[in-house]
Amino acid sequence: MKKLLALGMAAMMALSLAACGGAASSSESTSSEASTSEAATAENAGSDKTWVIATDTVFKPFEYTDASGNFVGIDVDIVAAIAEDQGFKYEMKSLGWDSAIAACQAGQADGMIAGASITQERKDSGWLFSDGYYTATQTMTVAANSDITGFDGLQGKTVAVKTGTQGAAYAESLKDQYGFQITYFEDSPTMYQAVLGGQCVACFEDTPIMQASIKDGGLALKVLEDTANEGGDYGFAIFNADNQELLDMFNAGLANIKANGTYDEILAKYLG
Repeated sequence: MKKLLALGMAAMMALSLAACGGAASSSESTSSEASTSEAATAENAGSDKTWVIATDTVFKPFEYTDASGNFVGIDVDIVAAIAEDQGFKYEMKSLGWDSAIAACQAGQADGMIAGASITQERKDSGWLFSDGYYTATQTMTVAANSDITGFDGLQGKTVAVKTGTQGAAYAESLKDQYGFQITYFEDSPTMYQAVLGGQCVACFEDTPIMQASIKDGGLALKVLEDTANEGGDYGFAIFNADNQELLDMFNAGLANIKANGTYDEILAKYLG
């Protein structure tokens, strides 16, 4: 009996509230739905967070600084297109290869894009990669007047590589077989100068990087095409699982810009 009485009173109170607030109920519902929609949009856009993305802007045509001091290149344009597609804000910082990695590992940057090849060794050491966004080979380059035509000409000589790159890894995989020494450099321009100046007889670098550097810089170097390896994919990377949201947005945006033609337009802009 008490239970029935309580239920009756609850029903009466509900009817009373509906009668008093019926007019406001519809607008409150609409406001709630709008708020939910705005919240979802904000969440998809990474809210108000500005992601810090580290790079190395001496890796033409993927990232470099133009005559006006602006960051440009394939990687730069890909990030911009993906950020627009996914609706997130970011700040790109040119730190250099080693410093970009260190900044991400220290939490001073959220992600890195710098023509970084996706390798198992890097994955094992803590790199968390996106889907591949470009496939590149590595090759050997010599001075334009060099009589070296292949790896056999490196016996007893010294070659230049950029520290921590796939070009370096490629050279390291060949040095014992062909009997050459390796000198490491922190950036590509210094590495090229070592070959131009005669301190090293060759250098190993990603093929599209060398081709662009020689063409645009008028460097007296030549790429030995028959020395290229099978290559691999470049990937965007994070070093902290807490930044998985950024990686997910990169992958989703990459798929979208490939589907709508933006990706091909970016490659055509820099590679012809």
